[in-house]
Amino acid sequence: MADLRAAKEDYKKQNSDKVAVPVIVALSIVVPLAVAALILFPDVLSIDMGIERSTLPAFHAILNGSTAILLILGLWFIRNKNIAAHRAAMLTGFGFSAIFLVSYVISKLNADPIPYGGEGFLKGLYFFVLITHIVLSVPVLPLAMFAIYRGLSGEYGKHRKIVRWTFPIWLYVAITGVLVYLFMAPYY
Repeated sequence: MADLRAAKEDYKKQNSDKVAVPVIVALSIVVPLAVAALILFPDVLSIDMGIERSTLPAFHAILNGSTAILLILGLWFIRNKNIAAHRAAMLTGFGFSAIFLVSYVISKLNADPIPYGGEGFLKGLYFFVLITHIVLSVPVLPLAMFAIYRGLSGEYGKHRKIVRWTFPIWLYVAITGVLVYLFMAPYY
């Protein structure tokens, strides 16, 4: 009987993967390409939505900072075996990241890019932080989605393996998102 239940669970898992994995892969390709297009072709993909441009960067920093705090809380919760609080913190952090992504796309559609005006060492540091932030933000989406999917589907071994990479990258991207804002704040 136990073998029959295990086979049934494996069958359900395989069917679930047939939907979830292609959706995660598709989003992981489409979203970065859309963001790249907005950055590379700002004149072509511009829409004036009447949004005050000076408010969105601060909002983005708040979302990134909140995500970083939630990631750290999620780690603390899971280390203290509080699975429900861990799940809530991680899903809320993912939700904040998703809101950030939508808001960021809106801001790119709505306004021309603002150049960094700093000089010397700070300029080099800013570009290092910005470039590493951008490069590492690309894998965060698929890693986070796979981590969440594996956790919610009860595949805790796979979840832990993915999270070993996802957590530090996602935390770095969230923190450097705040740093980019702080570097750019005088120029908004």
